[in-house]
Amino acid sequence: MRMAAAVRARELSPVEITDHYLDRIERLNPQVGAYVTVTAERARQEARAAEKAALDLPPDELAPLHGVPVPIKDLNMVNGVRMTFGSAVFTDLTGFADDNVVSLLRQAGSVLLGKTTTPEFGLPCYTESAVAPAARTPWDLERSAGGSSGGAAAAVAAGLAPIAQGSDGGGSIRIPSSVCGLFGIKPTRGRVSQGPIIPDLFGLSTNGPIARSVRDAALMLDVMSGPMPGDIYLAPPVEGTFLAHADRPPGRLRIARGAQPAVAGAEVHPHCLAAYEEASALLEELGHEVVELPPVFGPELVPHFELLWGVMATLTPVPREREHLLQPLTRWLREKGFATSAPQLFEAHAALQGALRSAFPVTDRFDAILHPTLALPPAPVGHFHDQEPEENFARQKDFTPFCAAYNISGQPAVNVPLHWSPDGLPIGVMLAGRLGGEGTLISLAAQLEEARPWIDRKPAIWDA
Repeated sequence: MRMAAAVRARELSPVEITDHYLDRIERLNPQVGAYVTVTAERARQEARAAEKAALDLPPDELAPLHGVPVPIKDLNMVNGVRMTFGSAVFTDLTGFADDNVVSLLRQAGSVLLGKTTTPEFGLPCYTESAVAPAARTPWDLERSAGGSSGGAAAAVAAGLAPIAQGSDGGGSIRIPSSVCGLFGIKPTRGRVSQGPIIPDLFGLSTNGPIARSVRDAALMLDVMSGPMPGDIYLAPPVEGTFLAHADRPPGRLRIARGAQPAVAGAEVHPHCLAAYEEASALLEELGHEVVELPPVFGPELVPHFELLWGVMATLTPVPREREHLLQPLTRWLREKGFATSAPQLFEAHAALQGALRSAFPVTDRFDAILHPTLALPPAPVGHFHDQEPEENFARQKDFTPFCAAYNISGQPAVNVPLHWSPDGLPIGVMLAGRLGGEGTLISLAAQLEEARPWIDRKPAIWDA
């Protein structure tokens, strides 16, 4: 990462870097809705300590992200820092421990800017809540930054953070990365620890990086990765570092592609199809074999995933006397979850496992799989949130019918920001890989980035 390298070379001051981002947050966060809590005093204290270490220690003794500001999503706990889970139920909660991913980012030398906005319990694919302003894509402030890592993506896209930590249980890194024009990685299940605060009973969710470049995301994934005591999922080992994969040509790959939504009735917008077709053509231009993906994940899986999602909504304990503070969508999902019996839950799990046993022999024949990340362009703020819960959820399914399949399977998947619509909105494409195949996806994405650079594409607010 160029910023970390500049700190090690004493070309940039961690204090000046931190002050730069805190100034931008103060001026621009009300428009963007990226942060729910800003830890300015703590950030400056950590930056001063980082600056002293950078002056006192040899460069090779400094950690990989030494002096680099990194915000944490408000679903992850930071000891001593306010945590809301995106909910009015928890406005007075202070973190009492560090999540494992927070500890790893701290050990890597990062400076905490604050907590980024998330919807209630991270359940929706947009970021609107009762505790913070809506997170908006900096490319069009009338439109949502997606979710549930919407604040994290809005922060990076608007220049309110250089990189950000996010999490993804049904697309929550890839969705906001797509609508904000960023590169985001959902790692293989078990690559990054979910512990110790949030239970990971279903293996759907994982932490991951959101960044403007493939190399920055790869470095951050290196920092975040590794098993921790109590983790129940372990990812296959990786040869070398993810950062090394970003500098390594992928070779000629066999890539499948598919644009048929798994959600019945969902239709893919022409702008999203254009991004998908352009990416297909670019992959072939780069020498890869691109073939059509046989049917693997169909509409029959959607009800089983919905059942799991409702049960997941019940896992955050809410005192009965505070249930009235929950958002309508959350209450609706929790009612479904509490009405689910244990046999129904195990039947859904069994159905999904059975489908995966049929799908993996097909998907493992390919080095990568290409899809549109989303079926629709960035949605206006309120498009989902202002509806009754059932309509809200139906609109979400139509918006993001591709992402959740890879949370079910545990396969890694990335959003690549290759395309912008004629009206200037970012439209991402998704590449998924084999279990443990993040390195291949990173190498391939770096090749795409070199062929069609996006780093210089910035929204107008960047220069504000």
